[in-house]
Amino acid sequence: MEPSKRIESDLIGEVELDNSHLYGVQTARAVDNFKFSPFKVNDYPHFVKGLALTKKGAAMANHKLGMLTDEQADAIIKACDEILAGEHHEHFVVDMFQGGAGTSTNMNANEVITNRALEIMGHKRGEYKVLSPNDHTNLSQSTNDAYPTAIHLGLYSTYVEMVPHIEQLIKSFRKKGDEFTHIIKMGRTQLQDAVPMTLGQTFHAFASILEEELPNLKHAADQLLVNNMGSTAIGTGICSVPGYREACASALSEITGWHVTVAEDMVAATSDTSHMIGYSGALKRIAVKMSKISNDLRLLSSGPRAGLGEINLPARQPGSSIMPGKVNPVIPEVITQVAMKIIGNDMCVTMAGEASQLELNAMEPIMAQCCFESSHLFVQACDTLRTLCVDGITANPQVTEEHVHNSIGVVTALNPYIGYKNSTKIAKEAISTGRGIVEIVLEKGILSKEQLDEILAPANLIQPVQLNIKPLKNFED
Repeated sequence: MEPSKRIESDLIGEVELDNSHLYGVQTARAVDNFKFSPFKVNDYPHFVKGLALTKKGAAMANHKLGMLTDEQADAIIKACDEILAGEHHEHFVVDMFQGGAGTSTNMNANEVITNRALEIMGHKRGEYKVLSPNDHTNLSQSTNDAYPTAIHLGLYSTYVEMVPHIEQLIKSFRKKGDEFTHIIKMGRTQLQDAVPMTLGQTFHAFASILEEELPNLKHAADQLLVNNMGSTAIGTGICSVPGYREACASALSEITGWHVTVAEDMVAATSDTSHMIGYSGALKRIAVKMSKISNDLRLLSSGPRAGLGEINLPARQPGSSIMPGKVNPVIPEVITQVAMKIIGNDMCVTMAGEASQLELNAMEPIMAQCCFESSHLFVQACDTLRTLCVDGITANPQVTEEHVHNSIGVVTALNPYIGYKNSTKIAKEAISTGRGIVEIVLEKGILSKEQLDEILAPANLIQPVQLNIKPLKNFED
């Protein structure tokens, strides 16, 4: 039987490990040292897979260049493939918050992959004379190139996962836009009545402002495929061999099917975290829009009788422990909270990116945690908003039509035909008397009913038109 314990050592001394753990001594020390957050590396599967991709690519490159034997490379690659298939993630146990610029996470990956590779080779865990976490799995690497590359690859995979969820939400808004095409409503600026539009235009606008973020998000994600593998400690490539960086980029492209390229200036790439900052910023931009949309849905559904009440959101749960019958817009509310968290994460990423000194940014761990968390939250937000809210929205056309007919804002549609001065006087009288715009125009004889019907026809209110209509008289005539 295998012993239940094994002893491993490092420069500090010996540590007794439970033999059920694939990780080794340096991971164990990190677990003891960093107990700050509930966020462990294995909470972010894309990150774990990014680590496995990086180590697999390095092993393929080292093998191609004759630095690893066939047996060593095959075992490392097979261990990485098992991790990519979702196995062994439970052994990635270090806190996402850590000192050392990610060394603990890098060694966690090196030790897990090495011990599993040793088993594949027919050896026991911890037999590092056969295969070493540092000399073989980390060959030609430093934390300072392997760790950010793993983050970049992991984040790019979150982008690949994210896009269909965004597209489905956009499609849902488009569908509602088509459904509500013929429902006239008042547009509003600064929470005041503006001019008429359709409810369909409102929902198509929601779709459009999200859709226009897709190219920006893609650009930010594509920047993550520029890697600094082969820069090793500070960008000079010390401890790697000629051709390694190109071989590694080629291997990563082959594994992933993505266009992975080498940074032009490795020293710059090793200390600069702009690509993470850019990706976080792209997530923030679209999160801001998600919050805007959610706030609009709350306003449009407010009431239901003492507010705007122009749409109905699906009722998801009772809204009060004391007020019977109250139902709150809980889904848009939580989406706004998620957006706030993503915006806050972006601020943290920005501050951490600014905190780089000389040849390395030691704050990369917190940047990674924020970016992976934001990516996960955003996918959940898209699905929740779509399935639990948008798909079930219905309209109240009687309410929206009444708002248009009673609105002072509809007078704006008369401007091209009776002039701004006449329109202002009509609006002023409507406000002071509480009467409707149409009623006053007809009473004063400024326009005929036929002329008003043509001007205020829904099709003429929601797009540019040029009607041949002349006023019958002025307001004061």
